[in-house]
Amino acid sequence: MAAEPAKTAVATIMWSTGRATVERLALGVEDGALVSAVVGADKAGIDCPLGWPNAFVDFVTAHHTGHVVAPEDVAGRAWRRRLAWRVTDEAVHDATGLNPLSVSADRIGHTAMRGAAILARLDGLGRAVDRCGDGVVEVYPAASLRHWDLPYKRYKGRENLAVLCQLVDQMLEAAPWLDLRAYERDCRASDDAFDAVVAALTARAAALDLVAPPSSAQREAARTEGWIAVPTVKLTELR
Repeated sequence: MAAEPAKTAVATIMWSTGRATVERLALGVEDGALVSAVVGADKAGIDCPLGWPNAFVDFVTAHHTGHVVAPEDVAGRAWRRRLAWRVTDEAVHDATGLNPLSVSADRIGHTAMRGAAILARLDGLGRAVDRCGDGVVEVYPAASLRHWDLPYKRYKGRENLAVLCQLVDQMLEAAPWLDLRAYERDCRASDDAFDAVVAALTARAAALDLVAPPSSAQREAARTEGWIAVPTVKLTELR
């Protein structure tokens, strides 16, 4: 998912005995089609932060009303980190060593704004989203790929198409039961299309309860900040 349709892709996978088939893959997806895809799925994975850090929300609210209580060391890295990273971002870093983009301090915040509007439309249709992962899950393709022992970086952009093609080959080798059909061309030509397939595969892991859930201590924050679904099994076990 991206802030604008131009960089937004949706993949739909149909699962059957021993097979997984990409039934649809679309690029340049508008809001209405995105909502329809989520509503029509048993499980959906969205590559977008579903919320902001609670500490950041409190800080902005306090600043807006003129009542910020700043720590003595306002330039302290630890203080800024609490404002920039969610509980789930810290959990992903601890589990994978990866650093998700900060929804409050990076450009992905623009995508999250669109994501919040999409969640509101889903709620209006009676499909309220539990940000802990009930129905819709937040995904992070790099974390999924890393857990599946697949290359997870330097495959994005026109200059890295050769790397992307190699990554598609490696995924199909690891999952020979996955049929990309005619959409294989799109996956080799667009990292957005490929990431959409990874999001759908991660949604499958979440549907089978094969992702790391928030602990009891993390759940309250996850309900408002969102929770990234990171697979706990290898790709072959999604079959």
